[in-house]
Amino acid sequence: MPPIVAVIAPGMMGSAVGRRLAQNGIEVRTSLAGRSEASVARARAAGMTGATDEQIAAADIILSIVPPGEALGLAEHLAPALREAGRKPIYVDCNAVHPGTVLRIARVIESAGATFVDGGIIGGPPMPGSKGTRIYLSGEAAPRVAVLRQYGLEMPVQPGPVGAASAMKMSYAGITKGFTALGAAMMLAATRAGTADDLKQELLTSQPALAGWLVRQMPRMYSKAYRWVAEMEEIAEFVGEDPAARQFYAAAARLYERIAADFDGDRQEVAALDAFCKQPPS
Repeated sequence: MPPIVAVIAPGMMGSAVGRRLAQNGIEVRTSLAGRSEASVARARAAGMTGATDEQIAAADIILSIVPPGEALGLAEHLAPALREAGRKPIYVDCNAVHPGTVLRIARVIESAGATFVDGGIIGGPPMPGSKGTRIYLSGEAAPRVAVLRQYGLEMPVQPGPVGAASAMKMSYAGITKGFTALGAAMMLAATRAGTADDLKQELLTSQPALAGWLVRQMPRMYSKAYRWVAEMEEIAEFVGEDPAARQFYAAAARLYERIAADFDGDRQEVAALDAFCKQPPS
């Protein structure tokens, strides 16, 4: 019998994960309390069913997919319902948080009597027919969650204890999103210096793969920048024993914070980045 899965919350990633499971015969529950009309519509379109905290706690597996700054709060919110549940679910934290935060979340969940598994998502929201999104799992109960491979999800088990999957996520995102921050900083600096066109032409000539990656990734970043602030702060904690690296990711968080404000405001810096990313005239 297929497991019942709760996915919280029905954002872009959560609803896409929920859709993939629902399309493969899984009953997918989610919390719609306090969600926007857009989120409610997205959840329903994905085949997800609104549920109370008690109904979520009665699921077989709970996938927490929220912004990093909300991960611990969600666990604390659900803890009373988990404590009262007659049959305890497996709670999987799939968020972009560092291993220290994961252990704090694990303590909350385990103190409520539920089983905890660490997760880390690599890739964007799963698209139909694509296997490009992977949810790494670690911890003793990880193989019990990996059963969801039978229902459309890619779920490699990361060797190691709780925290190993999040370490994988932190190191991967530290490269990809850290590099995006570095690219944005230099694009904006070149624009201020009046050398943006020359820089882009040189990148296209001597570093075509690098230029192509930046041009594709940069416009996708603007609407996500607000989410990446907390993620960079988590990565700063992850590399905390390296003071220079910690400062780098703390600075990246401030850069994304500024770009998020610009995206919601007059979009001057977003316009400069867009201008850099436009294809040169043929």
